[in-house]
Parts: sequence; C-alpha cells; structure tokens
Amino acid sequence: MAASSKSPAVELEVDDRVLRISNPDRVYFPARGETKLDLVEYYLSVGEGIVNALFERPCMLHRFPTGVSGEKVHQKRLPAGAPPWMETVRLHFPRWNRTADELCVTEIAQVIWAVQMSTVEFHPWNSRRADTEKPDEWRIDLDPGPLCDFDTVRRVAHVCHEVLDELGATGWPKTSGGKGLHIYVRIEPEHGFQDVRRAALAFAREVERRCEDVTTTWWRKDRDPHDLFVDYNQNARDHTIACAYSVRGNPEGTVSAPIRWDEVDAALPGDFTIATMPARFAEIGDLHEGIDQAVFDIAPLLGWAERDEREGKPEPPVPD
Repeated sequence: MAASSKSPAVELEVDDRVLRISNPDRVYFPARGETKLDLVEYYLSVGEGIVNALFERPCMLHRFPTGVSGEKVHQKRLPAGAPPWMETVRLHFPRWNRTADELCVTEIAQVIWAVQMSTVEFHPWNSRRADTEKPDEWRIDLDPGPLCDFDTVRRVAHVCHEVLDELGATGWPKTSGGKGLHIYVRIEPEHGFQDVRRAALAFAREVERRCEDVTTTWWRKDRDPHDLFVDYNQNARDHTIACAYSVRGNPEGTVSAPIRWDEVDAALPGDFTIATMPARFAEIGDLHEGIDQAVFDIAPLLGWAERDEREGKPEPPVPD
C-alpha cells in the first residue's frame, strides 16, 4: 500500500486555545514554497493587526483547500465543525430570503482556526455586529484599469488625500495586495449602506473632477482601460474587499498592507508578502491602530451627493 503523502498534524497553543493544524507542510504559495503552517505563522505574527481589522465584523472567507493554485471557495457561512469559542453574527440576505452565520472575529485564535480550515483571504463587511446595517467604515478602492500603471494609482491616492484633508477626514491607506490601493475612513455608524455608498460616489466624482484619468463609470466595458476606477460600490451591502493584513490568494502570497502616506510614492504591492510582513510588523506595529479614534461625519459628502443629483447625476443602481 502506498505511503500517505499527508504530513502529520501539529498542535499550537494560541493564547488559551489549542489548535490542531492538519497538513502543515502542504505548499500553499508556489512562488517561494510557503506552506499552510507558514500561513498560520504569518497571521500569528500580525495578530494584533488582523484582529483590529476584523474585530466584530461579519467576515466572508476565501478558502483554498489545496493551496492557491487550486480551487477557490467563497464561503459566507462559518465552516462546519467549529469549536464553541468561534463567534458568529447572523445576516439576512433578502434577495434569496436566506440567513448566514458569518465569522465574527474577536481574538486571534479564531483567525487561526479559519486558516486551519484553508482560509487564505479575509473579507469583512464595513459594519459591525452591534448593527450590521449601519457601516462604520467608508472604503475608497482605487482600482486601476488593465493599462493603468501604478504611478497613476499613486498620483490619484495623493489627490484623495488632498480631498480628505479639505474635508477634515483622516484616511488610512493600504495596498490592496493586487494592483491597487485602498484608503479607509472611520465614520459614525449612523447611516445605512445606501447613504454611505452615495457619499462614497460623491467623493469619487470630486476626485474624477480633479484627475482626467479617473472614472466613476460602473460598467467595465464603458471605461478607458488606461483609467483608474474609484470603486464606490465597495460600500454597498454585502460587498467586501480583503482587509488590512489579509494575504491574497496568489503564488507570491502578497498582503494587503497598511502603509504611511509618505510611503505611497515608493511602495510597490509586491513589496509586502507573508515573507516580508512579519519583520515589518515587528518593527513598526499596526499602522491602522488609531483608526477608531479618527471618526468622520459624512454629512458634507451627502450634501455633495444632493448637489450632484440636482445637476442631473443620479446614483447608479447597486450592481449584483
């Protein structure tokens, strides 16, 4: 009988939890050969940061049961077999009239259990368990077209920073882990998703006015491939993007990495991987640590939205 190719499981103590990691030697990231256990150790190394990014938020999991070269599973519901200390929040999805109990992280052991269940990427909502229908995070997603270079992304990020400064808002930038940048702004959880999306669109249109190679056109087929799309739809209900410190499902194991504004002009998305981030985090800590103390009132943006609507620029419908 052929010998089993599976590596023996290992047990880890994470705070007061004991977690069993199966197939620890399975290669997840072929570019450098990092394994499932390497992924676990990465998330432990940035534990405070990933918990801060996910804390009390419904979270969709992107799972890769055989590593990032294999099948990708988008999972809303917490995987079966979860221990009793895994926490969830129940969400209702009107389109299908169904509910899902999604992971709601409050401690690092819950992240590690999700990784044991083959999760690579964590995609939280921009609202929290206390009121899942009232976002407390406005997300600015700078999404370059296929022929848009990263220098354009950098330049538009600085324009976003300029507009945020004029509004009196504090923006917290991070790489997307792909080709773009994200900027998060903490807001009061006083508005529903529709109003937060309207505010995000009004901001995006102001950036579009200041940059000739920025677009707010929703349909990809209607955009110039050289343009950068400011994706305001990431603020719609049940639209999620990889959080700060989330690894991305690519062979290099890139990370959605918080950066300082003075790093924007030099940083490249490929600089931040599961190989480089542990030392960076050990040196500088969580660059988004203070985000909860910098809360912005979106009322001025809602005023901009009303102005745009009066001028014949209605809010497009939310895409599926």
